[in-house]
Amino acid sequence: MSTTGLYQLTEEHDAIRAAVRDIAEREIAPYAAEVDADSRYPIEAQKALTAAGFHATHIPEAYGGEGADAIATCIVIEEVARVDVSASLVPAVNKLGSMPIILSASEELKQKVLPSIAAGDAMISYGLSEREAGSDAAAMRTRARRDGDTWVLDGTKAWITNSGVSEWYTVMAVTDPEKRANGISAFVVHRDDPGFAVGPKERKMGIKGSPTCELYFTDCTIPADRIIGAEGTGFKTALRTLDFTRPTIGAQAVGIAQGALDAAVEYTRERKQFGKAVSDFQGVQFMLADMAVQIEAARHLVYVAAARGESGHSGGKVDPDLGRLCAAAKAFASDVAMKVTTDAVQLFGGAGYTQDFPVERMMRDAKITQIYEGTNQIQRMVIARSLLR
Repeated sequence: MSTTGLYQLTEEHDAIRAAVRDIAEREIAPYAAEVDADSRYPIEAQKALTAAGFHATHIPEAYGGEGADAIATCIVIEEVARVDVSASLVPAVNKLGSMPIILSASEELKQKVLPSIAAGDAMISYGLSEREAGSDAAAMRTRARRDGDTWVLDGTKAWITNSGVSEWYTVMAVTDPEKRANGISAFVVHRDDPGFAVGPKERKMGIKGSPTCELYFTDCTIPADRIIGAEGTGFKTALRTLDFTRPTIGAQAVGIAQGALDAAVEYTRERKQFGKAVSDFQGVQFMLADMAVQIEAARHLVYVAAARGESGHSGGKVDPDLGRLCAAAKAFASDVAMKVTTDAVQLFGGAGYTQDFPVERMMRDAKITQIYEGTNQIQRMVIARSLLR
């Protein structure tokens, strides 16, 4: 891979990490177990992040946002995920839902939607997947037809993160079935639009604080100017969006892994077996060392991918290796998260299998990072296709 997109952490990045960590530990961590146990939305986290301006740092200053760079956004997500992955989906999904607008929407549509998200008055979710169109997203069946000065949407979207709490939804729908991927367009739907409804919450293994529901469109009518970009460009916009958001899933995975390692280090220092601390045993030390090495490697790969994403779309020309790097960051970091959290449970022994300690929740939460925004099998296909191109 090319070395362009190398990054350097600044004093501002360090300050952001310190500020978010303080908020996460004081105002988010105390509710994490309850949020998981009750499968309730982490409203305390949303309020705390919004009050500090960390709910959508990526939105440009022109629309009232912080205009933070991609690494800063990754740091925010990483530090929140370190204590509660469900809460980290507030900034992560705000970025996922709004990036298609930032990348491709008209100036009028940007001005209509982005300021409310930047101000924390609204959140935005992303509607691409369907029950029979997950990895094969181009097989979607949701349709949109032009009717005078409106678009009318019909269909169902599945696995929509933060559905019900978001006011805005970026939705992909087929406008020309004959063209398959080139017949897909992107739209912005508001929860008050006629014909739009949110389904019941899914019962999930992890990230239980973040509601995941279906979206229903039944003659859902929206103004014609809510199309994102030109008709038929929606799928291209979706692919470009992933170059900016797959690193954020990697950051989320790094945060989970770091939280699990921190908990394992503390527990093995305190727990005594055979007359000494568990952390004094070399086998345990080697496990902790491997966990730390894997996390640090994942963190740097994520930051490189994030930096490369910002430079890789410059001048209207896309870096041909960008997709490969972003896929690698997401796949590697999420695999690390699953391994590290599993090892953390092991290091806690029987206690790790109980809900009295956070590592079992972290292990359950980590699994989704290998699945959403493209399964890790899809990431490997992207990487292999780039290598063999």
